[in-house]
Amino acid sequence: SRDFALSGGIAPPSAATYHAAMNAPMPPGIITTRGTLTPNRLLADLTWLRVGGLADWLFQPADEADLAQFLAALDPAVAVFPMGVGSNLIVRDGGLRAVVIRLGRGFNAIATEGARVTAGAAALDAHVARKAAEAGLDLTFLRTIPGAIGGAVRMNAGCYGHYVADFLREITAVTRDGRAVTIPATDLNLRYRQSDLPAGWVITSATFEAPPGDPAGLAARMGEQIARRDASQPTKDRSAGSTFRNPVGFSSTGRADDTHELKAWKVIDDAGMRGARRGGAQMSPMHSNFLINAGGATAADLEGLGEEVRKRVFQHSGITLEWEIMRVGEPAPET
Repeated sequence: SRDFALSGGIAPPSAATYHAAMNAPMPPGIITTRGTLTPNRLLADLTWLRVGGLADWLFQPADEADLAQFLAALDPAVAVFPMGVGSNLIVRDGGLRAVVIRLGRGFNAIATEGARVTAGAAALDAHVARKAAEAGLDLTFLRTIPGAIGGAVRMNAGCYGHYVADFLREITAVTRDGRAVTIPATDLNLRYRQSDLPAGWVITSATFEAPPGDPAGLAARMGEQIARRDASQPTKDRSAGSTFRNPVGFSSTGRADDTHELKAWKVIDDAGMRGARRGGAQMSPMHSNFLINAGGATAADLEGLGEEVRKRVFQHSGITLEWEIMRVGEPAPET
């Protein structure tokens, strides 16, 4: 190569330089994938509230190996946001400066073996509950929880006195640098609507251990849960489920002795905010802890109304409501 350089040419790179260049972190657009990688993807139609601006990129991996390869190659400086099905999410109107990862068909399998149920992170909670019941396994608490298993694990979802933490045994995930890992449930530090899963890690599956039950009895119980939910929650409106965490620190049990004094809906009612509106956003008249898109709402309308509710509740009772809905992204640029 020295003779080549002296003759006026350009020396070829050394083996070390070539290896470093080939393994350097890449921007999203030049990474080869088997999935679908879309630039400047509007996220509004992927969220249950139908709001949200553009994501820099949306990546829908074909399978776990595709996801791992993509994250391993992706520049570590690029933010990653695992989105799920958008059921508990406000994406702000200015969009998200990140690669949004949305799992699909390669991640929605559900299998049962003995007392264990393993579900892909994209499997809907309701589908997992039904599949488990058919196998005589009781995960009925999942039946009325909106969203998919990945989000349910990350937020330790629960209702009727049961939580993901009660049944979860382990998860598989892909780390931000592309390593496939198996994590025992005890390492996640699951608690009311929280976990310690690191940012940028993508859950790919979850394994539960469920108590036995009669399939017909489990199906009947789920039918009763659906009827109770539909009678008390605005299931026909565009919402993201419960807006704020219960100040009491646990979900409704559904039992006759359940107390309502420190439930989010009760303190919102007491502050006079049931049915309150801002733009196209409204606190549901049917259930005051449900923030709904009543028509034409922006993310700013929804988040702004939620913040107004928090302010009024604090003024009335001294209680600071904590958001249960995740809010991400940037506000729309000022015009």
